[in-house]
Amino acid sequence: MTNIVRRGTGLPLVLVHGNGVDHRLLLDLDDVFDETGQWERIYFDLPGFGGTPALPGRGGLPDVADWLDDMVGSVIGHRPFAMIGSSLGGLLVRDLVGRRFPQCLGFALLAPVVDPVQGNRTLPEPSVVLEDDALLESLSATDAEAYCEVAVVRTRDNWERFRRTALPGIRAADPDAMRRLGELYELPEPPDERLDGFEQPVLIIAGRQDAVVGYQDQQNLSELFPHATCAVLDQAGHNVHLDQPQTVRELLRNWLRRMEP
Repeated sequence: MTNIVRRGTGLPLVLVHGNGVDHRLLLDLDDVFDETGQWERIYFDLPGFGGTPALPGRGGLPDVADWLDDMVGSVIGHRPFAMIGSSLGGLLVRDLVGRRFPQCLGFALLAPVVDPVQGNRTLPEPSVVLEDDALLESLSATDAEAYCEVAVVRTRDNWERFRRTALPGIRAADPDAMRRLGELYELPEPPDERLDGFEQPVLIIAGRQDAVVGYQDQQNLSELFPHATCAVLDQAGHNVHLDQPQTVRELLRNWLRRMEP
């Protein structure tokens, strides 16, 4: 059974996490969406992550994309909706919007995958902006490894956000599901080719120090959308909303206002 967390009432806002984590990574932002009282937030755990069982069969990226389309169709039907995607979720969101173009009121992407092929990405050199040596020494070896894999701001506050929102999903991920996903980590066609003419509000946020998906490809992606805001945040890596929580919240508030009827 699919794990879905639903909060609030109003227009559906579907939130899609990335690879190796679960819905709790984005649940940290729920206070922003609750402020207007206009949105029902629908958080999915993707197959093999959090509380959702892995898909049978090959379980590649096309299968996950088809699964998400089926789930949105069953939960939302033909109602208008908006979407937010983080990392791989940003690629899945664009694929789904391409399938349900007329229904989508807008979408926001946090450190999104633009090209699933690692070798095609424009990436900065890995770097660390801030590091608290005492903090790292206090962590267990497994926690430190998970945290330092992508963290560029390694402070006590940042660790606490990571521990609360990212680490549970990392621990809950199904290794076999991740392996099968990694073996077929491409879509049959680039989703952005189906988004020509999308004129609803778009928000793209990238971290200047994100060495996983980068920030330049995200800037180029924003040029496809006439009503896109693109922000590249300094002192931020792949978990951009954990590194710069207040700035990301303000950008999300602006995006939500732009979708108001």
